[in-house]
Amino acid sequence: MSSNFRFPFLVLFIFTSFQAFSQVPDSLKIKADTTIADTSLKPIQQEDTILRIRNLNPYLSLNGDSSLHYQLLINKDIAHYFWFLKNALPGIQVERSGMLHVRPERGLFLNGRLKFDQEYKVLLGVQNLDNPSDRIDTSFTLLFYNSEIIPSKIKPAVNNVLYVDEGDSVNFKVQCEDGNFPIEKIIMTSNYPIKPLSPITKCGDDFRWSPPFGFVKGTDKDKQREVILNFIGSNKFNSRDTAVVKIIVKENINYPQKVLEYNEVKKTIQNYSNQLKATFMMLDKNVRSTKKTRNSFDLTSAASSLGGTVFSSLPTDAQKSAGKILPSVGVAMVPVKESVSPQKTAEQNSATLVRNSIKRLEYLLQNNTLVGEKDPDILAKTQKLRDELKSIQVQLIDVPLVEVGDSPEELDKYFNNKKVNKKYRMKRSG
Repeated sequence: MSSNFRFPFLVLFIFTSFQAFSQVPDSLKIKADTTIADTSLKPIQQEDTILRIRNLNPYLSLNGDSSLHYQLLINKDIAHYFWFLKNALPGIQVERSGMLHVRPERGLFLNGRLKFDQEYKVLLGVQNLDNPSDRIDTSFTLLFYNSEIIPSKIKPAVNNVLYVDEGDSVNFKVQCEDGNFPIEKIIMTSNYPIKPLSPITKCGDDFRWSPPFGFVKGTDKDKQREVILNFIGSNKFNSRDTAVVKIIVKENINYPQKVLEYNEVKKTIQNYSNQLKATFMMLDKNVRSTKKTRNSFDLTSAASSLGGTVFSSLPTDAQKSAGKILPSVGVAMVPVKESVSPQKTAEQNSATLVRNSIKRLEYLLQNNTLVGEKDPDILAKTQKLRDELKSIQVQLIDVPLVEVGDSPEELDKYFNNKKVNKKYRMKRSG
């Protein structure tokens, strides 16, 4: 195709295109000054009406030697709001504008108002000044940790050495001095099997124990026994601390039991003494009966001898013959007296021995009387009475004892009779 033909065709195409463009509506035409950014869709902006805290951390951990200043933010104008704490811990403050200050002092940990490694729940709130319902109540957890290692220790509320007597009681509290990690459990061991009134398992428990009578044995040195208590405490990491308490138990007298034993021995002696008095009364009566019979024979023999002398001085022969016979009658009555009523020497000696034993027992009871419910010599006195009673029983083992028939009052009346005592009273020589 020639060039002359191409030019009219190009002019026709340009004219046709311009005419078509002129027929497009103005609303669909692209203006020359319109940029590409103007054709993008803008997001719909919504108003934020719900009160929110923008930067609250629910868990804070802080070194006990440091401080924290933290600005809390909300999504609204802080000028119309104020911040507050409900349970303000010591060392924690919040300003109205939301500036949180955590400044723990060392003294708060020393006096126990704050503790390390313990989670504290801090109640926090923000309130609209004009609208009471426009508020938020929330909380966060605060934990203090200590970079310094402080061990927890067991501190019993007594000295390391205690002295106690048998029958008395020991009572003290097992306390703890908390460090970084408190002691959670305690176990107790001892060198002797003892049983406290209540178990020791944690800090603050009371150790209560009463050593029983007889706890100290005769083989123990100085009549005392040494009990060693070990209180072993451990924390959650099984770190242990041990406190040792030494209890020296001294031998003591069980007075209620020993008084019963003394009274039992005393009653046995009194019963035995009454039995001896009854035996003495029987022996004494036999001796008195024999003595009366022998005195009758002696008087009859003496009367016969005297009668013979009298009749021998009379004038008649018959009377003189009677005077010769009567002395022989008196002499013949002597063997009859020994046969009918022999001398009661054994009974006399037995009665004297029994009477002396009774006097001895009465003196022992009087000399070993208790001076009170807690006589310090009760053991020695009881043993003295036992030994003397046994000695007298061995001494009178050959004397047949009789059963007590009369009352103790009648036996005492006969035993203390002056006529009876006169026969056994020691006479002065010279």
